[in-house]
Amino acid sequence: MSKEWPLYEVFIRGQHGLNHRHVGSLHAPDAEMAIRHARDVYTRRKEGVSIWVVKSNDITASSPSEKGPLFDPAESKAYRHPTFFDIPEEVGHM
Repeated sequence: MSKEWPLYEVFIRGQHGLNHRHVGSLHAPDAEMAIRHARDVYTRRKEGVSIWVVKSNDITASSPSEKGPLFDPAESKAYRHPTFFDIPEEVGHM
């Protein structure tokens, strides 16, 4: 039986950010302790307003070698890009 704690990936939302950003990884015995460790390690200067932690084993990622077959179909869907619309300046960051 392994005595090593599970690895967690840490995501922080900054005070002026709109979304969470991956900042690193850490080992912890459970998710609650992972959040506490993440706070201590990654937000020492009060940079964050929200922390997400997720076990690395629970993440499923695509392979870079599958880039073509996975993303090529999106090129035929030009409507997904806001190039056809004028966005008013007062809307700000989208």
